[in-house]
Amino acid sequence: MKTLRCLAFIALFFAAVPGLYATDNAQADKIFKALVAAEIAKDYDAFIAGADDTLRAALTKTQFEASSNLMNKRTGGGYETTLLGELNQRGYQVFLYRLRFKDGGDDMLATMSLKNDKVGGIYFH
Repeated sequence: MKTLRCLAFIALFFAAVPGLYATDNAQADKIFKALVAAEIAKDYDAFIAGADDTLRAALTKTQFEASSNLMNKRTGGGYETTLLGELNQRGYQVFLYRLRFKDGGDDMLATMSLKNDKVGGIYFH
């Protein structure tokens, strides 16, 4: 009977894992979409609001504005984002996204690294 309870506990634990993973992805998706919205709105303060100290120190307002200008050229006709996957690198969760633009041009790949729900880096390429 004790073994049966142990197996039931293990089964419940592993049944809950996909839900935990989905919550992590949902939180990452919320953060990513907020960053893209801030980029489009050219709102530097909103963009770095969830950044860690390293990203805050590295990203100047001038760099942000240049990136925003490029992003705005592509997003005028609309876009959609798709989470492609997640990696673990150097203590960060790195989320890979595809941005598909409705202007028919090339897609863009974005990587966003998170640690404790703080953005350690974001790169659009």
